[in-house]
Amino acid sequence: MSPLEQARRIAAIVQDKLGRDVVILDMQPVCAYTDYFVVATGGNARQTKGIWDEVHGRLKHENDLLPRSVEGEQEATWIVGDYIDVVVHVFTPEAREFYRLEDLWDDVPHETFATA
Repeated sequence: MSPLEQARRIAAIVQDKLGRDVVILDMQPVCAYTDYFVVATGGNARQTKGIWDEVHGRLKHENDLLPRSVEGEQEATWIVGDYIDVVVHVFTPEAREFYRLEDLWDDVPHETFATA
């Protein structure tokens, strides 16, 4: 699976768990450590954790992919999963508004996914 296919797969899993405002940021022009960010929002910390658990579980069982590292699972306001070529960011609405990754990286190509 290519990095873009992996990012799109993650975005689809997030949407299956009712994640909102899903965006794939193409970090290749500006970043040496990853190709894509997948950024999404859960309704609250519990849903954010549920979204992460689903992404982690499905990538592990369906694609034999494990993250190199994971941060933020305990508080679940911002969970970051590093799959090397793709870094997943799942936020609560308040954390996403505070960190504003899309504004920080507004000059990179991106894909936005409509909420079903």
